[in-house]
Amino acid sequence: MEVSPYGLESLWSQGDFVTKGVAILLVAMSIASWYVIVTKALQLMQYRRAARAAGHEFWDATSLSEGTATLGSGNPFASIADAGVTAMRHHEAHKGHLHDELSVSDWVTLSLRQAIDETSAKLQTGMAVLASVGSTAPFVGLFGTVWGIYHALVAIGTSGQASIDKVAGPVGEALIMTALGLAVAIPATFGYNALVRGNKSLIAKMNKFGFDLHALFVTGARANDTNTPGASGAKLVAVGGA
Repeated sequence: MEVSPYGLESLWSQGDFVTKGVAILLVAMSIASWYVIVTKALQLMQYRRAARAAGHEFWDATSLSEGTATLGSGNPFASIADAGVTAMRHHEAHKGHLHDELSVSDWVTLSLRQAIDETSAKLQTGMAVLASVGSTAPFVGLFGTVWGIYHALVAIGTSGQASIDKVAGPVGEALIMTALGLAVAIPATFGYNALVRGNKSLIAKMNKFGFDLHALFVTGARANDTNTPGASGAKLVAVGGA
């Protein structure tokens, strides 16, 4: 089977070290961006399931320990709940030292905020890769395009005539590089924007969950529902330090 002189295989076999280097760089950028997109999307889906549990099953539990168990482990909402429980126990155990300096409300707020900030930082992991690929891949492809045009001009100068067979190969190489750059940058940009929206939504849910937990620990009832079935039982565990 005859190989097309204008395809990717021809680009690789006939290209010099610069062309091959640009192609390898674009492929590496594409692999890195898709890895981040897939892993972060799976993480986001897992956290969204935890958010649904935090919005319903957690508050329907009869005790705080039972509610925490409904959240499972390895998700931000469980970490936030654990941070609140730990803060309450620590303040209860050291209230002789902390009471005059920091109220239980402020102490719980600081602990919940730290847990939320830690999760927010984890959500941002890998996003810089997508932002970098989305912004630089077109320029990397453009560099390959300029290099291909340079080859076309060299072919014209060497042959002394601008026939189509002399410039078709280098011009095709240039267009392929442009296409590769766009093919790498577009998914990275769309993935970045989608993940940013998903992260913002999740962080808003974590802030809401933290606010409800703060109200539960400090006042003994969930902020927006004082009649929540699980609120009274959770209050006994949280305030009692069990």
